[in-house]
Amino acid sequence: MKKVAFYTLGCKLNFSETSTLARLLEEQGHERVEFNEQPDVFIINTCSVTDNADKKCRKIVREAQKINPDGYVAILGCYAQLKPQEIAQIPGVDAVLGAAEKFRLHELIGTFDKQPAGESARVFNSPIEEAIEYHASYSLNDRTRTFLKVQDGCDYPCSYCTIPLARGKSRSDTIANVVRAAHDIAERGVKEIVLTGVNIGDFGHVDGSGEILHQKETFLDLIQALDEVDGIERFRISSIEPNLLTDEIIAFVAQSKRFVPHFHVPLQSGSNKVLGLMRRRYKRELYADRVAKIKELMPHACIGVDVIVGHPGETDELFKETYQFLTELPVSYLHVFTYSERPNTYALSIKPVVPGHVRAERSKMLHILSDKKRRAFYESQLGREATVLFEEDIADGHMQGFTENYVRVVAKYDPLLINETKRIRLLAVNADSLVEVEEADILV
Repeated sequence: MKKVAFYTLGCKLNFSETSTLARLLEEQGHERVEFNEQPDVFIINTCSVTDNADKKCRKIVREAQKINPDGYVAILGCYAQLKPQEIAQIPGVDAVLGAAEKFRLHELIGTFDKQPAGESARVFNSPIEEAIEYHASYSLNDRTRTFLKVQDGCDYPCSYCTIPLARGKSRSDTIANVVRAAHDIAERGVKEIVLTGVNIGDFGHVDGSGEILHQKETFLDLIQALDEVDGIERFRISSIEPNLLTDEIIAFVAQSKRFVPHFHVPLQSGSNKVLGLMRRRYKRELYADRVAKIKELMPHACIGVDVIVGHPGETDELFKETYQFLTELPVSYLHVFTYSERPNTYALSIKPVVPGHVRAERSKMLHILSDKKRRAFYESQLGREATVLFEEDIADGHMQGFTENYVRVVAKYDPLLINETKRIRLLAVNADSLVEVEEADILV
């Protein structure tokens, strides 16, 4: 039996999968340890969304070699699927596991022997077309909140994105399995579940072969079933495409018992011309309609936005369209991504290419806009009562938590409040852009 350490890069989906892989190894008798605790095996779960995946991966491998020069280093995740041979040449890497192989980690770990110096890593990497199975996953690193994977892969060929090449076709769990996992999570004392996936609104595919359930299950069916799970106080939808966010889904969340009024809806550009270049499946008018519908039914809802700056073909005028569109939209915060060239994507053929310094300036402008949006949203909530789920992280005698509509609050540390939902009143936004609160009621 081995001591195994994990390091995870990237999204909530990666964290949910790392947690599940670790539990599979622990069930076999292996011991999960921290990265700096002289593990026998280092597992690095990688991301490919940005162009610095290579730098991050190499740095973590170097750190692993410093901690234990004899430790076995295995790389898995999206970067491992996209560039297995490149990773195999990194000094210190012993194995590379692709998308179809990473959930065989518990089977393969017994074959892990340190590669002789100078030899390339062993590569376990099938073509992405073979990654058709669905593997259920959820994280258990934080007893307050769990990321529950309900879907994987994507059938959307956006011009800038490599996720379909890294994760394969869209596929998802069954409602029965997801509900069963939610009950298991509730029994562990977790109060909030965040539903995650690559394209969760596309829920309903059995596997990556394109097969649909005989009696097709939908994302709306899923959240209706989860709303009946006792023990979980909150469900949060991590991200959903605007063209898949239906009136029915919005209306259900507005009156549900457990789904919170918080939506994260990718926009990517506020220019219809750039949306076309990106090969997105909607126009900005549909996006504005989705935001208006949310605000109509849930005036205090929090709405987050993904936006990409510097995509090829985005002129100054087209960026101004995005900036103006976002300025006028009643959204709460932005996640800003700077476009980076990704191999084997259609965007590489689009001209003109936006210079790096222009991309950086546009990113800075939208980050400033996001700060203004978030503060305005927080200030709009002052004086209201809300419920906060307090977290375990303590700093300087204070603890933090999120309201149901994703306002981050700060309160004086009280050990009785950890992992508890408390009724509070929102008082003021402090210098750290956190909302100070006072007790409004007893524990809910």
